[in-house]
Amino acid sequence: MIAILRRVIKEPTGLFGLLLVTLIVVSALLAGVVAPYDPIALNIPDRLQSPSQAHLLGTDQLGRDLFSRVLHGGRVALGVALTAIGVALAVGIVLGMLAGFGPRWLDKAILLLFDTIRSFPTVMFALATVALVGPSLQTVIAVIIVTTIPTYGRVVRTQTLSIKSNEFIKAEQVMGAKTTRILGLHILPNIVGPLMILASMDIPTVIALEAGLSFLGMGVKPPTPSWGSILNDGFSLIRVTPWPIIAGSVPLILITLGFTYLGESLRDFIDPKLRKSF
Repeated sequence: MIAILRRVIKEPTGLFGLLLVTLIVVSALLAGVVAPYDPIALNIPDRLQSPSQAHLLGTDQLGRDLFSRVLHGGRVALGVALTAIGVALAVGIVLGMLAGFGPRWLDKAILLLFDTIRSFPTVMFALATVALVGPSLQTVIAVIIVTTIPTYGRVVRTQTLSIKSNEFIKAEQVMGAKTTRILGLHILPNIVGPLMILASMDIPTVIALEAGLSFLGMGVKPPTPSWGSILNDGFSLIRVTPWPIIAGSVPLILITLGFTYLGESLRDFIDPKLRKSF
């Protein structure tokens, strides 16, 4: 892992992506220390101020400091993305390996489940679920988990089908090795690398989905700060001040660039077909 990190740093795009990701993650983790104001504290006399020394990104229509809200919104965004992708990845690995290594009927049943879930457009499925259950952080995470599992499951299934035909797997089976041992010691280590790359590049997509639901008022409940809710406030005030729109959109752009560049650099080093020599 350290060797891969060193190679990523040598690449300009990899270094740039790593710096952006590190900046956003650290600022989110230290939001309680770095943020100069309470992100939900109202200060009506200071409403709709432009950026200044006191308020680095200005204030919104309720006088709340936008810089503080952006920092705390990063906690929400990363919390949703890491939790949802982590659970979806774990479930996808289990279902994908069962489909690829199990009997034919189980493979067909799991594929039918994946196809059923993916037959619904993600945004429409999310809106319908939130409308039925109600907007909350837990609902957003659940929707992302359900819609993301088939993506990882199909990748794992394909990799498992490819690996299980190798001679060393057949040798393990002839020697009487248990299925759990084969999956855990021989198949899983060979599929983790591509999955980590895919997961890192899915993080900005998940964050954008959470921001989109919050923008529509169907995600994180106010007054909890979210990049989507900041954008929603800015959209209604676009003719008065541009700063809420800028404060909500810039973090989304940065985190997308960061994880995309980092994921592509990791792919270049981990994927044998794309690996470069140094």
